[in-house]
Amino acid sequence: MYEKMKDDYKITFIRGATTASGNSVKEIEDAVVELIDELISRNNLIKTNLLSITFTATKDLDACFPASIARKCNGLDSVAFLDCQQMYVSDDVNFCIRIMAQVLLPSNKLVKHPYLRGAAKLRTDRC
Repeated sequence: MYEKMKDDYKITFIRGATTASGNSVKEIEDAVVELIDELISRNNLIKTNLLSITFTATKDLDACFPASIARKCNGLDSVAFLDCQQMYVSDDVNFCIRIMAQVLLPSNKLVKHPYLRGAAKLRTDRC
């Protein structure tokens, strides 16, 4: 079985981002849940093939940790999560949450990077 997995699947990194509508726990939760749902649905991910997600948040988001929200949604409590603060750039998107997810995908699968809400302008080529 290991050989089959090795031949048919590859470790892939999926990037994405979204914006919260403000700096409350509820606003951050809504944005994170939507982003994780889109990551899973757009890429037809099997939850056990989601290995880790690193979150970054702009400095204007400090009401809660995005990873603590993601850990509770969609049965992802066994995924490795990490929160970091996004490097400050003066004209960055406000209330922005970015992700880099490490996943196992079939080798022939095309990756779909979710850029949502106000973060869609970060990568117009991927929206």
